[in-house]
Amino acid sequence: METIDYIIKTLETIVNIPSPSGFTKEVMGFVEKEADRFGYVCEYTQKGGLIISVNGKGEETLGLSAHVDTLGAMVRSIDREGTLKFTMVGGYTMHSVEGSYCKIHTREGQVYTGTILAKSASVHSYDDAKTMERTDRNMVVRIDEIVENKEDVLKLGINSGDYISFDGQFKYTEKGFIKSRHLDDKASVALLLGMLKEMSEEKLTPEKNLKILISNYEEVGFGASWIPKEITEFIAVDMGVIGDDLNGSEYKVSICAKDSSGPYDYDMTNRLIALAKENNIDYVVDIFPHYGSDVSAALKGGNNIRGALIGQGIHASHGMERTHRKGLENTLKLLKAYIGV
Repeated sequence: METIDYIIKTLETIVNIPSPSGFTKEVMGFVEKEADRFGYVCEYTQKGGLIISVNGKGEETLGLSAHVDTLGAMVRSIDREGTLKFTMVGGYTMHSVEGSYCKIHTREGQVYTGTILAKSASVHSYDDAKTMERTDRNMVVRIDEIVENKEDVLKLGINSGDYISFDGQFKYTEKGFIKSRHLDDKASVALLLGMLKEMSEEKLTPEKNLKILISNYEEVGFGASWIPKEITEFIAVDMGVIGDDLNGSEYKVSICAKDSSGPYDYDMTNRLIALAKENNIDYVVDIFPHYGSDVSAALKGGNNIRGALIGQGIHASHGMERTHRKGLENTLKLLKAYIGV
C-alpha cells in the first residue's frame, strides 16, 4: 500500500473515533498501537498526550506535533422537555454544527445518538425559525430515545458534564478530495503515522532525534504547553487556512509565517521555504489571522525552543472541512525533506 493510501485509510479510521478535547483515550490507543507496530517507543504525558520517539543520526532533538483532539461539546443542562443544552468544546460557529448528528457519551460508558438543532427547529412551527440567533443558548441536542422530560433523560444515565461528539461524515471522492469533520487535525496525525510507516519499512533514519507529540488539548489552547526539554526545534503539523485574502490551497502545503500568537521562527520558516523550492513541492507562505497551534502553546508555556508551522490546506475549517490528497502529499514531502529522510 502506498504511503498516501495508508494515510487516507488511517484518517477515515481515526475520524470515526470520537475525541473532543480531553476525551481522547480511545483514539490515542489506536495511534499508540500503530506506532508500536512500526517499532517506535511510546510514552504518555501526565495530561494524556502521546510522545513517540525516533532515534536519529545526531544528538539534537526535533519535536513534531499534531493534535488528535477535535471540536465537540459537553452537556450543560437538561431541559424539562428532555432535550440537552450544551457548552462548546473548542471554537466554532453554531451554524457549522446545526443539523449535525452527534453522540452523547456518559461517564458510565453508555453512548446515545442525537441531533444538534436550533430551539426553533421547524419553519412550519416557529415564526423565528429563520431569524433566531444561533448561539449555544438557543441550541439543543435532540436525543434518539423515548424521553418526554428531564427525569426520563436522567434515567438514561445522561447528566451535566457528559461529552458530546460530532459525527465525522468521512467521504473520499474519485477526484481525490477528502471531505469530513475533524480533518483539523486528524489529517496531520494520519500523515505522521504514514511517515513513521514509511521510515520503518524502508529503514530510514532522520538527521535528528524525533519526539513526536500527539496532543489532546490543542483545540482549547494548551495541547503542547509542556514538551520534552531536549527539544530545540518544534514544528506543528496542523491545517493550512483557506479563505479571504489568504494564499492557502487544498492542493498545497501551507508554511505559516505568523498567526494570532505572533511570528514563527524566521530561520526555520526560511529553511522550509528553501526546501520546498529545492524539492519542487507545491507550497504557499501565509498568515493565519485567527489561529494558534501547539507551537504557540509551547512558547507560551515557557519552553526554550524555535518553532514553525506547516500543514495541508483545509477548506471550511471548523465546519464541514475538505482537503485533497495532493495537499497531504505535499505536506508529507516537505516534512520528510526537513527531517532528512
